[in-house]
Amino acid sequence: METRKVQVTGGSTYTVSLPKTWATENDVSNGDTVELYAEDDTLLVTPKSDEDRQEGTLEISSLDGTELIRAVLTMYVSGFDVIHLEAGRITTDQRRAIRNAVKGLIGVEVVEEQSDSVVVQDLLDSSELSIVNAVTRMRLITTAMLEDSVTALVENDDDIAHDVIERDDDVDRLWLVVSRIFRATLRSPRAAEALGVSREDCFDYHSSARQLERIGDHAVKISRLALKLGDVPDDVAEALRDLHADAEDVVEKSMDALFAEDSTGAAELGHDALESVLEIDDHARRIDDLLRELDSVQAQSLGVILDSLTRSADYGGNVAETALQKAAPSP
Repeated sequence: METRKVQVTGGSTYTVSLPKTWATENDVSNGDTVELYAEDDTLLVTPKSDEDRQEGTLEISSLDGTELIRAVLTMYVSGFDVIHLEAGRITTDQRRAIRNAVKGLIGVEVVEEQSDSVVVQDLLDSSELSIVNAVTRMRLITTAMLEDSVTALVENDDDIAHDVIERDDDVDRLWLVVSRIFRATLRSPRAAEALGVSREDCFDYHSSARQLERIGDHAVKISRLALKLGDVPDDVAEALRDLHADAEDVVEKSMDALFAEDSTGAAELGHDALESVLEIDDHARRIDDLLRELDSVQAQSLGVILDSLTRSADYGGNVAETALQKAAPSP
């Protein structure tokens, strides 16, 4: 940390000098323009950038399959708008992996291909991205997935189960968008200003989106087990439906608390959701007693489903805790 004394010039203008080391490292010199961003009692200074799109290059000669897909996704989340993938010769398997990675991203396309390179570009206008809209969309999809997964189980409907599994790709794509936006706000105050959302709120939305993504994963787990299980005993099916309704109520209250503009209302919803989580634990123990009367193979699979529903409620509780922190007074 360095300190500077504020001075007055021209009778009305406050001035403060920039640390020379910082200016040198960021290529700021006499006559250059810097950007100032005010956040409550904090003033952020950043060099003025004329680059609208960030480009990056990745050597992929040693990457293939899952590693290559993960590398492309990482470059995307890190904030690169144009990604140059290069190798001495890009193989057919590598091109297939790149296309699979692009399919998992929103607004990203392969725009150029050569024998030794592939260029991937984000075609979306970053200024049009909204972290609030992305998280809201994740909420709608994941809660519907969880409900449909239980329906697929108790009604023994394979079509619904397959549909839930397919929808998880939409959740994953939105999760990557949220992660990309969040990391952008960490790198540059310009990104947060363009969003119209504070960086603290972006952190809360990112944290909550992670919980929603996990709920989607549990919906998929329930659906995969539903495909293997036959008919579920009526008493167990009804109990699982009731447990799902309670878990969904926790998630909905928590998300309402997260998006509530009134801090008092947000706090009430958050506390209500957390109290409901405790009730779900008691509910789950009663269902566990029902499972003890079934054969071991069926009981084990239904026990995993029971765990997925209680964990989904727990993830909703995590969102409620985030909402309470968001609603709390700032120090």
